[in-house]
Parts: sequence; C-alpha cells; structure tokens
Amino acid sequence: MGEDILFNPGFLLAFKSFVDVHHSIYPTVPPQGIYFEALVERTFRAVHKPIAIITPGGTNQPRHDILVEGIKISLKTETGIGTRSDSISITKLCTTEREPWDAPTLKGRALEHLSRYDVILMLRTIWTKELVRYQLVDIPVSLLRLLANCEPVPVGKRIGRQSLGADVFREGHLAFHVHFDGSDGKCQIRGLRVADCSLLLEWEKKRQE
Repeated sequence: MGEDILFNPGFLLAFKSFVDVHHSIYPTVPPQGIYFEALVERTFRAVHKPIAIITPGGTNQPRHDILVEGIKISLKTETGIGTRSDSISITKLCTTEREPWDAPTLKGRALEHLSRYDVILMLRTIWTKELVRYQLVDIPVSLLRLLANCEPVPVGKRIGRQSLGADVFREGHLAFHVHFDGSDGKCQIRGLRVADCSLLLEWEKKRQE
C-alpha cells in the first residue's frame, strides 16, 4: 500500500526528532490525540509530503485522520503505565453503539470501519523505572480484518447490555482478542503481538519526574 515509501528513513528521523523535542518539554506526558496527530502532520510536511487533514463527520463516519498520497491513515496511541513492550491494545478501534447489539451486526460495523482506511499508525510508550521507550508501529489492517472469522459471545456479568468478545486466530494461532464493550459501545482489540506488526522505530529516553 506504499507504507514503505511513506514511512521512509527521512520520515522516521524527522518524527523521532519531533517526539524528542516534545519529550524534553513534557517528559511524563507522551504525545496523544491531537498532539500525536500534529506531530505526524508536521513530519510529513517536513519531508515535503502533501497531506490532507480529515475532519471527522460524526461518530460512525470515516475515521482516517490523514490522507497522504492517496493512502488513508488512522492514528492511534497507547501510552499508559500498563503498556507492554510486546503486546498492543487498541482501546477504541471504533464505536459501534447503535442497536441492534448482536454479534453479526457488531462484526459488520467493525469491518466496515476497517475498510475506510489503509494504515493504522500507532505511537506507544513503555515505562520502566529509569527509561521511557517509544515505539512507532504500523498495525496491518489485514490482520485486524481476521475478526470476520470469529464468533463473539457474551462475556462478563454486567447488568443491561452485555459485552461480547472472541479470540481471533490466524493459521491456528491466537492473533488477538476482540471485545465489544456493552457499557460504551466501543470495539477494542487486546493482546495483539507487536511481532505480528511492523515495528518502524524504537528508541529510549531517560525518564524524568
């Protein structure tokens, strides 16, 4: 899809430098949300890539954040204290809050959402006692689309609209767990291995309090 051209050495060098500047000012607050989006936008502009910033049109409208050379990119972050170096969680892949609340409908909405972009670019922060490790990861959309083959079942003991979840397998091996949260209508991904994604960049900075 052209990710190797977009996320070339020039992009990675510029992105790391911008994150390092952010870290020097806010050593305990990693870039998230609009701040991560702004860093990615600035990086593409620094390497002279024409881009289009996407303004979401509503809860279930297309959600790619940046359009670069025809490639639709969704930007995610995972920066909490519990972030693991080898396992990815996406707390909000998309929102599926409309009724009906059943497995075929929820799977269909998640797959429809995945069809709206080509690349998921995630910035991750892993905290140790002395260091902050940054990871920039390209999550294959094709891998997440494997949820089409799972069969979500009710999980938990919540009163009211119950959550649904399922393990998703690839070639007989567990790829990740998909969870449809009954309380807030979010589709979540858990236990996605970093090794099954493209680790574009990884570096460490000294932790400061």
